[in-house]
Amino acid sequence: MQMDLNSDLGESLGAWRMGDDDAMLGIVSSANVACGFHAGDAAGILQTLKRAKERGVAVGAHVAYPDLAGFGRRNMDVASADLQADVIYQIGALKGMATAAGTTVRYVKPHGALYNTIAHDERQARDVIAAIRAIDSSLCLVALAGSPLIGWARASGLRTIAEAFADRAYMPDGALVSRREKGAVLHDPHEVAARMLTLAIEGVVTAIDGSTVRIEADSVCVHGDSPGAVEMAREVRALLERSGVVIRSFVEADR
Repeated sequence: MQMDLNSDLGESLGAWRMGDDDAMLGIVSSANVACGFHAGDAAGILQTLKRAKERGVAVGAHVAYPDLAGFGRRNMDVASADLQADVIYQIGALKGMATAAGTTVRYVKPHGALYNTIAHDERQARDVIAAIRAIDSSLCLVALAGSPLIGWARASGLRTIAEAFADRAYMPDGALVSRREKGAVLHDPHEVAARMLTLAIEGVVTAIDGSTVRIEADSVCVHGDSPGAVEMAREVRALLERSGVVIRSFVEADR
């Protein structure tokens, strides 16, 4: 058995610090690096890419709606031409930064509201798919496990990676519980690690109502901005490895 662990990194902006990239890069196998639209400044993004290269961690473009004030978590009805151009712009920028850092962008993982919207909104989903294919059709797309997006992307020829969330609660239908709802974000490292071990071995998680949800995932995300994120990620990795699960990125990292 093997599983990828990923986290959203490079999200600090000027004097505003977000997460502990150095610590997380010692734990995860893939890094979703901000591209400046929802978070991240150029110097910080470049530093994160350099550290990912040093640690042998695979790099992906964490593209988002243009929403710095809302941290990319506000829904937006963006015209297709604008959305496609925005995604191409972000991937292109990160590719350039990655080249300077001696590494390569291997995949795309949308952020926040964009991630949740395109999981089910076919028009915006196809815009993001078209943008990825326009700039680099070899890139993988990381998408919510069980969502229609996976089928749309695969039909277009993109390789997709189904993703589960270690620190988020699930609805009975496999959707994530809205962050506006109580209990949407999980904080107990031991509980989170146990849930992810069950996911890795049995392919199921317990939903917020106590029911069992089948989740077929190749990658698990621990949000870098969550309280106690480093401890949580470390506990997840340790328990999985003790139980015989190999932690490895779904793409080969540059070393």
